Amino acid sequence: MAETTSTSTAKKPVKFLKEVSTEMKRVTWPTRKELVRYTGVVVATVAFIAVFFFIVDTGISELIRLILN
Repeated sequence: MAETTSTSTAKKPVKFLKEVSTEMKRVTWPTRKELVRYTGVVVATVAFIAVFFFIVDTGISELIRLILN
């Protein structure tokens, strides 16, 4: 009985990799144009958020500096 368990356990990684391969074939991958557009949206969003937090951080720092002086 112990050998059956170890044998089925040994086959699990192989079965898993076969299932992963099957699923990867079903994936609808984005086209190059879509990928470039999505990347542009992500970069623009990150840049906007970075500038926003820089402005907020600078404003709060100046406000604290005015209060403490």
